[in-house]
Order: sequence, then C-alpha cells, then structure tokens
Amino acid sequence: MAKKKKFYVVWIGSKPGIYKTWAECQVQTKGYPKAKYKGFPTYQIAEKAFLDGPLEHWGKDKFYSTLSEEQLKLIGKPIQDSMTVDAGCQGVPGPMDYQGVDYFTGQVVFRKGPFPNSTNNVGEYLALVHALALMKKKNDKRPIYSDSKIAISWVKNKQHRTNLKRSKLNKESFELLERADRWLEQNTYVNKILKWETKAWGEIPADFGRK
Repeated sequence: MAKKKKFYVVWIGSKPGIYKTWAECQVQTKGYPKAKYKGFPTYQIAEKAFLDGPLEHWGKDKFYSTLSEEQLKLIGKPIQDSMTVDAGCQGVPGPMDYQGVDYFTGQVVFRKGPFPNSTNNVGEYLALVHALALMKKKNDKRPIYSDSKIAISWVKNKQHRTNLKRSKLNKESFELLERADRWLEQNTYVNKILKWETKAWGEIPADFGRK
C-alpha cells in the first residue's frame, strides 16, 4: 500500500515553513536545537497549523480530517452521551475481540474475547447486540455508535450474514451469533444505532488500533 502524502510544517528549524517531503523537512530540522515540526495530511491543514504555531499541534495526538468545512458542517459532531462499539481481528479469519466504550468517559464498559478463527464483521455485530442487550437491561436509552455498515445492516435485518465457515475453532463465535439473532427476534429496543463518521471524527473510541 502506497504511503499517504504528507506536508511537513517546520515551526522551529533552520528555515521555518511548509515542506512537501520528509527529506526537505529533515534538512531544516536535523541537528537544529529544539526543532519543532510535524506532518499533516493536506496543504491547507498544514498552512493553518503553521499559522497556529506549535503549542496547539506539536507533540499532540490530534486527528486532522481531510473533509471540507462544508462537509464537516453537514456531518456535524458525535453525540457525547453515547456508547461506542468496535471489534479487532488479527487476520481473516483470526483471533477476534470486541468491546464497548463510553464515549463521554472513555471507560471500557465491556470487552470480550479473544475468539479464535473469527472475523471483524462477526465481532462488530456481536458488539452491537451485546450493547443493546446490556443497555436494555440497565434502561439505558443512549444511542450506540458503530463504524461498521455491515454490522448495522445485520442488526436492522435481525440476522447475521457471515460467510465464515463453521469449525471446531470458531464454535463459540457461532453460538454467540445464534444467540444474538435470537435476542433481536425476541426483543425490541429504543437505542438509536448510528454510523460513526471516521473521516470526520477519527477512529471510534472503542477502536482496537489494529489497522
């Protein structure tokens, strides 16, 4: 996979400015005392960051959306009082975990796995249904965010559509899938299931960081 192009801001270096390559950035910063520099996904974002100065950007793990201001306004911001769910899988198939994280507090509300020989889609679906069941039990009516269109569609259809082949290794995953399908058939819920807009907001708080 080709590396995404970056633009490099040099706030403190031989010649402060915006540079189009890492090599150019290095020329201005290597060996320079207390040099401050950082890469950005677009020239427009780099230009704004250069004008902002290093205090707002340098050494901080910030997400920079490449969407236009108009697109960001249309999407809006996520609802803070909400639950977020996600899954992580090492390989396809491979060991899978899923979890739910409170968006506002950052607290891990539940985490399950690893489940061998499973998939990310299976985990995303199980995470959503797990959150729905848990929140119904607690009379928690907050919305739930998922970044998986596939998992959201499975929940709406009240049935998983995995192509994963059943085996002795993934027996538990299939038992959980069947239980999730039954729960959706036998229960109603009031929680809104919302799509997490990764391009606008960055990774979902429940992300496992395995991409």
